[in-house]
Amino acid sequence: MIFKEASLTLYAAILLITPAFAQTVPDESDLPPLGTGPSMQTGAAGALGDYSMARDGSGTAWQPDSSPMEGIHGSLGQWSTMLHGYAFGIYDHQGGPRGGNKLFSESMLMGMAQRPLGFGQVTLHAMLSLDPLMGKNGYPLLLQTGETANGVTPLIDRQHPHDLFMELAGIYSAPLSENSSAFLYAGYPGEPALGPVTFMHRFSGMNDPEAPIGHHWLDSTHVTYGVLTGGFVYDRWKIEGSYFNGREPDKNRWDFDPLRLNSASGRITWNPGDDWSFQASYGFIKSPEQLQPAVNQHRLTASGTYDRKIEHGNWQTTLAWGQNTDHPGSTSNAYLLESALSWYQNTIFARAENVAKDDLFLPDTSLSGQLFTLSKFSASYIYDMPVAEHLSLGVGGLGSVFGLPSALKPSYGSSPISYMLFVRAKLI
Repeated sequence: MIFKEASLTLYAAILLITPAFAQTVPDESDLPPLGTGPSMQTGAAGALGDYSMARDGSGTAWQPDSSPMEGIHGSLGQWSTMLHGYAFGIYDHQGGPRGGNKLFSESMLMGMAQRPLGFGQVTLHAMLSLDPLMGKNGYPLLLQTGETANGVTPLIDRQHPHDLFMELAGIYSAPLSENSSAFLYAGYPGEPALGPVTFMHRFSGMNDPEAPIGHHWLDSTHVTYGVLTGGFVYDRWKIEGSYFNGREPDKNRWDFDPLRLNSASGRITWNPGDDWSFQASYGFIKSPEQLQPAVNQHRLTASGTYDRKIEHGNWQTTLAWGQNTDHPGSTSNAYLLESALSWYQNTIFARAENVAKDDLFLPDTSLSGQLFTLSKFSASYIYDMPVAEHLSLGVGGLGSVFGLPSALKPSYGSSPISYMLFVRAKLI
């Protein structure tokens, strides 16, 4: 029932919006080429400067220029438009004593509109999700931690749902010279300049229906209620800084949280060629967790993504590291390696993680606050079938195994195994 409601709502939105987005899709031969005049004012420009829009990932993050861009591209008057979205229906089984089962849906619908304005261009982003339909407790996910479902107890071995409003943001960019530009990004909610492209938006991770267990070391700030980012682009380099709201979204996933600007971050990104993107970033996050308001966090991240177009498909790999230092508290690290390969209608995906966590047990229990190093390996396969001009239906499965220290085996079992079976509707 939950999947049916989510799918029908997403599909209704697609039916309403698709004709407007696709009614005047320009032929590529009609577009001025990049580099002729202010190419920022053509439909082929990136949001932050004079480059291909394929480089733009989530928020203001960059991905390799060769990354695929799925969705419906069109134009409305002077506006260039893009619409992308998906809806998963998932059966989730997490093994072991702390596991569980759940049938649920997760979804996302994103729209982009861009037009010339003054000396530069304005880009608008809107991203919505029906994840709140799965309930405040989210879905079972062994070794996942972070945030709270009820404002009283933390979520442990579960992944929280995303908010209804994931991004409502605007960007204004203006050229400074032939190969440089300045930009300003404002979002409520939005994504600050911290970490790699969010897992659900990078090709190497978007086909996996589950969140990484190192999510809160790398890209957990991707839904932030209050973001202001400014930066500069020079050729294939970008430097930027953000003021943002450090608090994680609260238990009410349908509304807007209070707007604050109490945290800061900076990021430098380099795309040395069309197939590569590297970033390093630092953030001071004030009071991220509602249940630990006196704890602030310093976060360091570094990542590299390689993308390669292949005949009838694409291959992308991401390697990422994140470090959280809590004050007061401990320092912990997370490492992620993931890769996705697609050809024709097939996609295979794998992710390996190693994360140190000290929040797997509730306060006042014997193992509370102890730091454990955990490993997880997941692999999946999806087969996609086009069912309409701009819509595909995929069927797939995912399996996960875990590496646990001996002290955790009484709680998790000696060798828990988890799996997901799913179907996915996606705009193409």
